[in-house]
Amino acid sequence: MVPLRGDRAARTARRPSGPHRVQGLGAGFVPDALDTAVHDEVCRVSLPRAQEAARGPARHEGVLVGVSGGAALHAATTVARYPRHRGALVVVVLPDTGERYPSTDLYA
Repeated sequence: MVPLRGDRAARTARRPSGPHRVQGLGAGFVPDALDTAVHDEVCRVSLPRAQEAARGPARHEGVLVGVSGGAALHAATTVARYPRHRGALVVVVLPDTGERYPSTDLYA
């Protein structure tokens, strides 16, 4: 399991809690139900990489994906390229839709 963080998120940048620009990737809290012992790693994703990854499904498949979905897709493709995962099945959940982003720079 590979959770995500915005590359400028407070927990990633080791600074006090505050905003980062990758919408949908949490507000600087860790839920009690989260078992971090099952994490293989934490993937940091920048806003430009999340946006570019979100545009791919729209361009190639007609599927609108939001920024956090793009971040998840970027992380999954990064993890899938690791040599240790050669031939493995990598599953990703795209947690949002792009329908609320048409007037933003994501799809403008």
